[in-house]
Amino acid sequence: MEIATPRFIFAGQLLREYLILPSDQALLDVPGGNLLYAATGLMVWEREFPPGIIARVGEDYPRSWLADFERRGVDVRGVNILAQAVDLRSFKAFASLSSFFTEEPVAHFARLSLPFPKGLLGYRAPQTTIDSRTRLLETSLRQSDIPSDYLDAQAAHLCPQDYMTHSLLPAVLRQAEFTTVTLDPSPGYMNPTYWEEVPALLTGLTAFLPSEEELRSLFQGRSADLWEMLEALANYGCEIVVVKRGEGGQLLYDAGTRSRWEIPAYPSRLVDPSGAGDAFCGGFLAGLRKTYDPLLAVLHGNISASLVIEGVGPFYALDALPGLAEARLEALRQSVRKV
Repeated sequence: MEIATPRFIFAGQLLREYLILPSDQALLDVPGGNLLYAATGLMVWEREFPPGIIARVGEDYPRSWLADFERRGVDVRGVNILAQAVDLRSFKAFASLSSFFTEEPVAHFARLSLPFPKGLLGYRAPQTTIDSRTRLLETSLRQSDIPSDYLDAQAAHLCPQDYMTHSLLPAVLRQAEFTTVTLDPSPGYMNPTYWEEVPALLTGLTAFLPSEEELRSLFQGRSADLWEMLEALANYGCEIVVVKRGEGGQLLYDAGTRSRWEIPAYPSRLVDPSGAGDAFCGGFLAGLRKTYDPLLAVLHGNISASLVIEGVGPFYALDALPGLAEARLEALRQSVRKV
């Protein structure tokens, strides 16, 4: 059977996650990573056209997981399985929606009187470092990782990845004449060291979607005013800039109309905070392609995030009651504020 070319593609990471949720429930070696949450955020609104995902994983990545992603409606032909094993383990112990610990997993399991999982033996938390400007990582995406027919898609979202990936892929997508390209930056280059390089990443983007922490890190010593930061970034040639603020919702700056909007987070029940920001980005992309309205796009992303955090796992939101997303969007629409 011929596989249809996806209309939406997502590039990012797949992980093997070990999580301790705010309820102290432990999830051991479960599928995760920004790609799955972003794809789910889109599929909350768009079920007809399966999104294609692009990532690099090792030969030790569970094939059964990829089969499950396909059953959920994700096109996995862009997952490049390398010939060697790749350590994709990630540990997080959540304290809240935006607060978590990645260090000393032994202490967190001991606190809960839980046996330490064998799968985490030898695990070291990733060090907070500045991305390399020249060195590709095993998981850095290359143009050759993109299936040729993916370049016939209409819209793409780049999940947080290293600087080398984000400096390469937007140009590839522009050359393929994508009309919509959105990007969620990585903390590895959202810092003053990359002040001169970041503008080039924004040129030609449809939307730039950083977190408040990333934005404040980049502008450290230059500005403390979020609106000033958003306008400065839009001036580099990006149509829409949205700052994700966790429980604080989002701020939207629309460069075309010079409009500023505050959108509160939809009040939902927090179970698993994993991937809230990524789900927002997927919902945003779906909303933007559906309505071509930046504010409505933010509302779509906001609701995607609200559904994802109410259950466990990246695909929980896809089992929500029919019509729930639309009802929440209408309720949230009443709470936005133009600044």
